[in-house]
Amino acid sequence: MSEFLDFSIETLGPCKVPSPIHLSTRINDFVANFVNDDEKIIYNIDQCLTPGCERIDSSFEVTQLIEKAGPREKIYFDPKKVCAGIVTCGGLCPGLNDVIRSLVMTLWYQYGVRNILGIPYGYCGFLPEYGYEPIRLDPQMVSSIHQDGGTMLGSSRGGSQTDVIMDSIEQMNINILFTIGGDGTQHGAQAILEESQRRGRKLSIIGIPKTIDNDLSFIQRSFGFETAVSQAVRVVDAAHVEASGAINGVGLVKVMGRESGFIATNTALASNDVNFVLIPEVPFDIEGPNSLWENLKTRLERRHHAVILVAEGAGQNHLADLGNVDASGNKVLSDIGVFLKNRIKELAKRDKLPINLKYIDPSYIIRGSAANPNDSIYCSRLGANAVHAAMSGKTGVLMSMIHDRYVHVPIKLSIGRRNVVDPEGDLWRDVIIQTGQPPLMVNNPPAQFGQYGR
Repeated sequence: MSEFLDFSIETLGPCKVPSPIHLSTRINDFVANFVNDDEKIIYNIDQCLTPGCERIDSSFEVTQLIEKAGPREKIYFDPKKVCAGIVTCGGLCPGLNDVIRSLVMTLWYQYGVRNILGIPYGYCGFLPEYGYEPIRLDPQMVSSIHQDGGTMLGSSRGGSQTDVIMDSIEQMNINILFTIGGDGTQHGAQAILEESQRRGRKLSIIGIPKTIDNDLSFIQRSFGFETAVSQAVRVVDAAHVEASGAINGVGLVKVMGRESGFIATNTALASNDVNFVLIPEVPFDIEGPNSLWENLKTRLERRHHAVILVAEGAGQNHLADLGNVDASGNKVLSDIGVFLKNRIKELAKRDKLPINLKYIDPSYIIRGSAANPNDSIYCSRLGANAVHAAMSGKTGVLMSMIHDRYVHVPIKLSIGRRNVVDPEGDLWRDVIIQTGQPPLMVNNPPAQFGQYGR
């Protein structure tokens, strides 16, 4: 039996208002069509025909059907009575301004909504103690913001005082709220939704997934991820130049990835110059017969240079647990990049192996970049589809792309687990093949683990 996944979408009520968007309900008339709630896509498209196959589930249930996004023929809200709020939370990410621009342009020009409020500095902007006033948004204000990195609204972590936030939402008369952020932001959005339901208030909450690590579940990719990879590739190229131009040169680059190594893996595949990739999902030892250090020495003896790419959440078992969390509730990590830089130098000195190590941490340069064209397109379409969902009375929805189709995913389903790199999946397999690193750099591998790679 397939895993039970509840993709059902909540609505505020029946849609009775004709959409102001002029689209078609017929096919073959050369006019784009409205989407109806019966249009679905299949979540699990993988099939396994081998009897008893366990790796891929070949069963099919209606729970695998996900609602398609897009404009509906009838909408729930009267555009003249809409007050839409937009909030950006968490760390910066390429594409935030693109999403804001798309939301405002679609609300204003497609639906005729004139009351659009930008909430300054994340959820903190709802809290009276901070004294921030909402920003009235219009097309002129947002027309060129997509050319800049960051967010015109500002961002922050924390501020999740749900009852106070809901008080402010009621005082502002907001009936549609767009929450742009990652796991912590969407946990907050779900809490706000539940509080609005307890109060009997009709509030549409639509989340737009913003996590540069690409670690939200049921999201094919998060916006900003592609830009992050393209920027990281440039850094790896520089590290490779430095390493290859020195005797026993080592380029060590740290990229984002608290719990998921997607940026590191995709950067390695795009670069072709990375020799060792370290991610949170795969353990590694620093010393010992099959450790990172022994494999690095072998590489240096053979090629006289190496590039190591490490995700920020990798190897945390080798570092002190700081025991702290940030304002969003995320565990504060020790710095694996600095630790590896110092440890590799210590081991090289111990073994009398002269090396030239250059360490680069481009994280904030990447986070503050403007979106590349593909991400900008993606942000624009996410924003437009988020408005369509809100105007048709959907709530508790996270906008997503799955199998290259824009869909509605319940926020409460997405925040239930993290998206991570499968150590036995094809992505990590391709990284291992391309880099040439051993499949597992540990001294005491599981008993069932076979012969190490080269």
